[in-house]
Amino acid sequence: SLIGLKDKYDIAWGNDPDYDRHGIVTKSGLMNPNHYLAVAIWYLFQNRPGWPKHAAVGKTLVSSAIIDRVAKSLDRKLSEVPVGFKWFVDGLVDGSYGFGGEESAGASFLRKDGTVWTTDKDGIILDLLAAEITVKTGKDPSKIYAELTERFGAPVYERIDAAANSAQKNVLKKLSPELVKAETLAGEPIQAKLTNAPGNGAAIGGLKVVAENGWFAARPSGTEDVYKIYAESFKGPEHLKQIQKEAQAMVDAAFKAAGV
Repeated sequence: SLIGLKDKYDIAWGNDPDYDRHGIVTKSGLMNPNHYLAVAIWYLFQNRPGWPKHAAVGKTLVSSAIIDRVAKSLDRKLSEVPVGFKWFVDGLVDGSYGFGGEESAGASFLRKDGTVWTTDKDGIILDLLAAEITVKTGKDPSKIYAELTERFGAPVYERIDAAANSAQKNVLKKLSPELVKAETLAGEPIQAKLTNAPGNGAAIGGLKVVAENGWFAARPSGTEDVYKIYAESFKGPEHLKQIQKEAQAMVDAAFKAAGV
């Protein structure tokens, strides 16, 4: 198995059948995709002098907020877009994005000279990047991620499903922030209630609520009678559970306010 290679090699990887997603295996095992994205961004923006100084870090709004903290430390603009790799295309073409990545192990980045390599996810270049990082730094990506958590905090991330009928999913998809009345999230003041992505203004097809040390995003499933709750906490598993609980309460209250 792929994970079984961890004891045989310094770094190993695998891809899905069309090679647009990556799986990175270190001595610690299979890396969480969010963790590897943070490491890739941290490394690339310090080791690609040919990239434009204005090139931004692109991420989907359900990717880990440790990426936000890494981008800020690098003094790079962060562009948060809706779910879907298509939102990175224009930025990768014109060089306004140095990197675009999503939590589901899909990413791409510019050539060394700052020109476009591809506007689709490319699992192979993320694999090769893991080898480059390991050779150049003398540390595998898991070790570097551990160092990043010491500096920026160790987030806990989970996606869960909650029941919703078609009428409720339609409300969530077109939700107005004004329907969300809560002012706090798991004990912290809410900093943002988003139904449009801050990076490009496009509708996110759901809701994202952000506080200092945690956030959640709720999006309706296109195939099942559920909506998906993505949530993350920088304060631990119990705080994450509270975020998830309050997320469902906020969405349920919005359904009630909309009469569904």
